[in-house]
Amino acid sequence: MVKILIAFVVVAGAALYLLTKGGSDVSIAGESHSVESHAPAAPASAPAEK
Repeated sequence: MVKILIAFVVVAGAALYLLTKGGSDVSIAGESHSVESHAPAAPASAPAEK
């Protein structure tokens, strides 16, 4: 049981290290619902015909 706990702590630490030092724009803060997180909307096209 202790070995499993130690292995979990090591893997979790390595994952956090790689996420924070990766150099990319990776957010570990959860879901972001701000306007900056979405691409601009495409312009509306003509309505679809039936």
